[in-house]
Amino acid sequence: MNTILNIIWLVLCGLWMFLGYLLAGVLLCITIIGIPFGVAAFRIGVYALWPFGYTVVDRRDAGSPSCVGNVLWLVLAGWWLALGHITTGIALCITIIGIPLGIANFKLIPVSLLPFGKEIVRTDQPFAAR
Repeated sequence: MNTILNIIWLVLCGLWMFLGYLLAGVLLCITIIGIPFGVAAFRIGVYALWPFGYTVVDRRDAGSPSCVGNVLWLVLAGWWLALGHITTGIALCITIIGIPLGIANFKLIPVSLLPFGKEIVRTDQPFAAR
């Protein structure tokens, strides 16, 4: 079932979300200071490309640098990436078939806003990262 949902997701919105994260990652990697943010954008972009079968868990070893990184991320890229997820989620929820995909878009909003201190793992191993 995850594979079918991922294929439908890829066609309807996953590719566009991935391209948004890719653009954000490339723009953030232009400077040396932005490279960690660009890497985070690439990591979340791959998750946005194929989200079913994966989940986001908090990392217990994340400290204050991840908090500072999240604030900077929110200002630099997080707000407009989350806005893209909100817009796409609402558009998908208009149809009955798109409701599960819209809900998946809404589940991507927290990681798109504050990605540092989180790790993306398979759903069959959610406690492996803790």
